[in-house]
Amino acid sequence: MLNDFDALDPRDRVIVAIDCGRDEALALADKLAGKARWLKVGMTLYYAEGPAIVQAFKERGFKVFLDLKFYDIPHQVEGAAYASALTGADMLTMHASGSIAMMQAGQRGAEKAAAELGGPVPATLGITVLTSMSDDTLAEIGVGRACAEQVPLLARNAATAGISGVVCSPQEASMMRDILGPSGYVVTPGVRPVGADKGDQSRVATPSQALANGASHIVVGRPITQAADPAAAYEAIIAELEA
Repeated sequence: MLNDFDALDPRDRVIVAIDCGRDEALALADKLAGKARWLKVGMTLYYAEGPAIVQAFKERGFKVFLDLKFYDIPHQVEGAAYASALTGADMLTMHASGSIAMMQAGQRGAEKAAAELGGPVPATLGITVLTSMSDDTLAEIGVGRACAEQVPLLARNAATAGISGVVCSPQEASMMRDILGPSGYVVTPGVRPVGADKGDQSRVATPSQALANGASHIVVGRPITQAADPAAAYEAIIAELEA
């Protein structure tokens, strides 16, 4: 399905997940500079380094996906989104299961920070079901619906809340387009090049499959960052998408 993201250069749609310590993270950023345009900062790196790591990546010319997955009462999430957006992050996440009201609070926080900075509001994304989870693990926590039912339910709540889009597995990206329309962000982790180890991911797809399914952006971590030559691994993914 064609959408507003199809005209983007593949380099603007591939996000490299940097989940390591500061020195390794900066070394990876330097290796990917001039090639990759997006880096993802998750909990491992952010909790160790704080806003300074976002600023370090921004100074190197990268856009930053700050993936902290807010999940708390609305007041706390509004404050967390506000503080996170002040770092200059271009994309933020919160758990869609935290409620419509919580997501609306996160959106308010992001908008308030953007107004103070005089820049664009970062993309705000609702986490649907983690890509490490399956129908069985949903059942473990008392969710009686399968992933194929839970993901669209949470995506509809995200749309109602007015946030930018969702994070879901590549396998659910196509149904997200029906819910969010052509301009909604559909960011898919769990992306693995052909032959790559799945690791702890459960619901996966290749980069080209994920975009064909309707993803606006894909997140790739270990297949790039743990490769002998991260820049070459990144370029191989870009070549696949350009082909």
